[in-house]
Amino acid sequence: ERDGTERDRARTEQSFCVSKADIAAQGYDLSLNRYKEIVHEENVTRTPAEIVADLEQLNEEIIKGADELKGMLA
Repeated sequence: ERDGTERDRARTEQSFCVSKADIAAQGYDLSLNRYKEIVHEENVTRTPAEIVADLEQLNEEIIKGADELKGMLA
């Protein structure tokens, strides 16, 4: 008999319990992928315009830093 905490684990966790009825319904196939639920994280993407704006800002910072360095060396 499993204790309550193990029985309460979600199927997305490392280990979890599966009912006998679920196993029987799957033809006694014990493959993990039959029972484990996979959660896909949402992929947040930026627009090309946002990426270009970031690149322009970085380029300005690089130019400013290079100019300061040239001033120190002169």
